[in-house]
Amino acid sequence: MALRDVLTVMVVDDMSTSRSLIIMALEEMGIKKVDFSNDGASALQALAQRPAHLVISDYNMPNMDGLHLLQALRNAPATKGIGFILVSGKVDQNIINVGRQLGMNNFIKKPFTTVQMRDCIQAVVGQL
Repeated sequence: MALRDVLTVMVVDDMSTSRSLIIMALEEMGIKKVDFSNDGASALQALAQRPAHLVISDYNMPNMDGLHLLQALRNAPATKGIGFILVSGKVDQNIINVGRQLGMNNFIKKPFTTVQMRDCIQAVVGQL
């Protein structure tokens, strides 16, 4: 059984279009166990009950941005080991540096191709 058949992914993005593009890329890769949330707080609540293997989160969201979500995940015993990929429309080295300090596993800039997303994910979880 391939990793893509068992991998569970939580996509977190407040913009439905961006969320859909990420989910479509995951589906193209054959990843079927995908959940989503439209903000960091609801993602955190869902992940506390059903941890995923990987979170792909937008950086720029109201109330709880991607870095605050990452920090909250890393501070909770049940979610501290979840893989985390931050997605942003701009490459801000300060955001990337803070993310790395908090335990971010990878970063991808929007817009991205399915191949770029697959490479980004495989760098975190291994061969799909």
